Amino acid sequence: MIVVDQKHIQKLLKKRDSEATKWSHGRVLIFAGSKAKIGAAIIATKACLRAGAGLVTLNIPKKERMAIFTTIPEAMIEFREEKTNWDTFTVFAIGPGFGIDKLAGRKTELLLDNVKIPCVFDADALTIFSKNKLLLNQLPDKSILTPHSKEFDRVFGNHSLEDERRQTAIEKAKELNVVLVLKGHKTFITDGVNNFENNTGNSGLAKAGSGDALTGIITALLAQEYEPINAALIGVYIHGLAADITLETQSVESMLITDVIENLGKAFQKIQK
Repeated sequence: MIVVDQKHIQKLLKKRDSEATKWSHGRVLIFAGSKAKIGAAIIATKACLRAGAGLVTLNIPKKERMAIFTTIPEAMIEFREEKTNWDTFTVFAIGPGFGIDKLAGRKTELLLDNVKIPCVFDADALTIFSKNKLLLNQLPDKSILTPHSKEFDRVFGNHSLEDERRQTAIEKAKELNVVLVLKGHKTFITDGVNNFENNTGNSGLAKAGSGDALTGIITALLAQEYEPINAALIGVYIHGLAADITLETQSVESMLITDVIENLGKAFQKIQK
């Protein structure tokens, strides 16, 4: 197992082309947010934009549109109730605050039917998989799944020890040809062959919204054409590093994920130095 450090990430991080346009850094569609959970959509989208995605569209219920108009003017909106033009986008993420109702389940199935490129699956999308495990066989190759321990156990069975959970993650990543990001104190990342442990982050991340931000960051890196395993590694490392930088002005008790998102720029700068 490789412990990921700054030198490792420096080698993976690309220099942004000074002549690039917004079209050069991906056209993202994020399926997120539902009644009473629109904050998850806002967090994921802000993190995606802060991590360098070119164009980001958020798929939400139509009734929730004003929350997005007033908080993320940089994002575009697609309504949950309407048909998705799949060919418009180059990268997809699904799950943060998405809900697990009939419409959410149908949208998840439609994504799996129509999209054959790597996607990011998190939160409620994973719960939908836990209720219909046959959907796992339709995952696009090299997709990235980002469960915390409880979500992981819902999908892949109960585990009493973290080492056992990691072993199952390796086996399932290989079997399904995906990247698994097992979130925790030292987040574990595997593609079934190569195994990594992250060394950034702190207990201030043990709050609602942290996983939503990570989904946005990893999705942004996929949009910038990083290989899925590298998008996961950089995303997890940057997410934790921004949280460590946040401790310069906050405590682990007071830290909010919105503080962490605002420090993503400093995290990128620190690595690029």
